[in-house]
Amino acid sequence: MHQIKKALIHLLLCLLGALLLLQLFFLSQVLLMRYVDPESTSFQRSELIRLGLSQHPLRWSQRWVTGSKISTQLKRAVIVSEDDLFANHDGVQWGAIERAWKKNQSAPGHNTSIGLLQSTPSKSKIVGGSTITQQLAKNLFLSGERTFLRKGQEFLITLYLEALLPKKRILEIYLNSVEWGEGVFGADAAARHYFSTSAEFLTSAQAARLAVMLPRPKYFEKLPASPYLASRAELIEQRMPGAVLP
Repeated sequence: MHQIKKALIHLLLCLLGALLLLQLFFLSQVLLMRYVDPESTSFQRSELIRLGLSQHPLRWSQRWVTGSKISTQLKRAVIVSEDDLFANHDGVQWGAIERAWKKNQSAPGHNTSIGLLQSTPSKSKIVGGSTITQQLAKNLFLSGERTFLRKGQEFLITLYLEALLPKKRILEIYLNSVEWGEGVFGADAAARHYFSTSAEFLTSAQAARLAVMLPRPKYFEKLPASPYLASRAELIEQRMPGAVLP
């Protein structure tokens, strides 16, 4: 019995040590991003593998641009659409998560085991409460699995990002990394793909349309004439002047 107890303690210490090392890895990677642009994200790498196995030839479009080369209109549109309190919160909008959870509980056919899902343009939406920082944390380092363990790690990485990076840098990395269609990543690639212009010269209407696409970019890429996309983009454009930028 003593040997079993000793072995269990040793196993527990090893697990705690591994967890600590993992957190130190994430911390070091986030700190590095203060000065160095990330070459890719975990989500991008998984998509590259998926597309490489399913498409011939592979379509991939991504080009990093500095924050000053991304239209202020797009920054406003994304904040209004995705995270209206981005400039002021500490990484998590607890009120939004609570509201999303309550709404999801009443949505027909929802599955409580998979957590909060992104919004869909349907009458029975499944809505999410993730901030821009949380979305970035997930895309940078984590898999697409929807488990409490992964969600817990997402919260920790969110705290690291908020503690170590300025808000402007978080937004810059997010806009350069987020998916905007099949093999289309980042604001500049999206601007060129959909409007044949650069991210710097997006109009307010174009920016609003791109922002609305974010929860389901592959879906809306195939439905450019979607009435939901048009009406939602018009609403976002109306609200953009009130957006608070970091």
